Amino acid sequence: MKAIVVSGATKGIGRAIAERFASEGYHLGVCARNADDLAEMKEQVSAAHKVRVETVVTDMSKKSEVLDFGKAMEERFESIDVLVNNAGFYLPGMLSDEADGVLEQQINTNLYSAYHLTRCLIGKMKARREGHVFNICSTASVVPYTNGGSYCISKFAMLGFSKVLREEMKEYNVRVTSLLPGATYTNSWAGADIPEARFMKARDVANVVYNSYVLSQSTVIEEVIMRPMLGDLG
Repeated sequence: MKAIVVSGATKGIGRAIAERFASEGYHLGVCARNADDLAEMKEQVSAAHKVRVETVVTDMSKKSEVLDFGKAMEERFESIDVLVNNAGFYLPGMLSDEADGVLEQQINTNLYSAYHLTRCLIGKMKARREGHVFNICSTASVVPYTNGGSYCISKFAMLGFSKVLREEMKEYNVRVTSLLPGATYTNSWAGADIPEARFMKARDVANVVYNSYVLSQSTVIEEVIMRPMLGDLG
């Protein structure tokens, strides 16, 4: 029984990744803050792909809830083959005038969630000498932009975390991939006065994740940068 754990999985890139693996027969362990969204996803995906979908309502900005999610996944699955650290959010603003506490909010969700969940689940991957961790970073991890503020800081840090993890996991045969997508059409862009065709598609990001995973164990895709065909929005 193959299983994948995806944080922040009911919408956008996380949902696309979860469904891509489900289409290949992988059972899912997913979390989100909204119980109704999780229930809807469980019903739809399990019916469409005949796989188990294990859900836990989780606020990924809170360490205790992240650890509870990780422990639940370890209890419900004999082994976890893939971990996708996808949870994150964006608050616009400039460092010089963004509201107090924005950096802490962004770091808690965009970095610490991945750190704590990975530490919770990586032990069994190391012991089996098998597994793959995908960290969903951003083009903002390498190119800062005005009004990106603390979001850019959090995503720079996420890429750093991913690079360190990659070095540590080499000797254990656990693969680590940093994925840096640019503007992708998700609900967060709903209402924006920008044509949908200007964005990448979430399913394209999901296909890159899956295709990176199915390579032989002798190969790892360390880092992937994806952008809309016409370049970054801005």
